[in-house]
Amino acid sequence: MAIWEKTLGPEHPNLSCGLDTLSTALREQRRYAEAEPLLWRALAIVEKAFGPEHPAVADMLNNLAGLHVKLGRYAEAEPLARRALAIREAKLGPNHPDVAKTLGILVQVCEQTGRTAEAQELTERAKRIRAQAEPAPDNPQQRA
Repeated sequence: MAIWEKTLGPEHPNLSCGLDTLSTALREQRRYAEAEPLLWRALAIVEKAFGPEHPAVADMLNNLAGLHVKLGRYAEAEPLARRALAIREAKLGPNHPDVAKTLGILVQVCEQTGRTAEAQELTERAKRIRAQAEPAPDNPQQRA
């Protein structure tokens, strides 16, 4: 990371990819306290580089929301996930597979905060999106 930062500069958009990748590795090792600041930094970089409504911003928000869910910080996770969802729906469309990923995080938030009916609605929506994204088993052109 230090070489990238020195070569590209501390706010270069490509640096956010490295920060996100490193944070993923740390999260897989359950080193959440080390992963979180990397995600916040990556978010700041992509917001500055691409603007607050870019899909890359939604990616970082989604990763942060997922981390907060793992930590049981649902009140912090929800606004991050809702912002990611709004960006993804606006930029990628309401039926994009990435929308389903964010809905999955919101399902967890709702389940853990006692909003079972909302969790069920979000689950059903995510299922519909995923079903649309899967290739039909009898259509060889879709499988290619």
